[in-house]
Amino acid sequence: MRPYPQNSPQAAARIVALTLVSDGQLKTVELQALEGLQAHELLGLSRDGLRSVMNAFCADLIDDASMRGAADCQIDADLIAVLFDEVDQPALRATVLRLCKAVVHADQRVHEGEAIVLLSAMDHWGAEPEALMATGATESRWTT
Repeated sequence: MRPYPQNSPQAAARIVALTLVSDGQLKTVELQALEGLQAHELLGLSRDGLRSVMNAFCADLIDDASMRGAADCQIDADLIAVLFDEVDQPALRATVLRLCKAVVHADQRVHEGEAIVLLSAMDHWGAEPEALMATGATESRWTT
């Protein structure tokens, strides 16, 4: 996994990318939610810069799987912790959480992988559960 500078736009964007792929799918509705919030601007990136971070993250996951001789990508607790450690500014964390929540709730479902990312953020960053799960969506269903 390529390193990014502490609290850089790229480090923050990579956590959003993690959330995007955490359910095993990249959905148009999730990308639209980020676009609606102007996520790239909130993170201090151009649209192309945000796409570049997302593509690089996916490429890193594929490279890791290839090196392990695995057919699938794995995101474990150690990797999640490394990614979360790259963002320690409270305001940037709040922005990242806002964007991650938008991704998670975009399809009106909270999938297991997405829940793991949000709960890991809560644990790692000490966020309150209400701050992570509050949303404008009228319904969320846990699915696997």
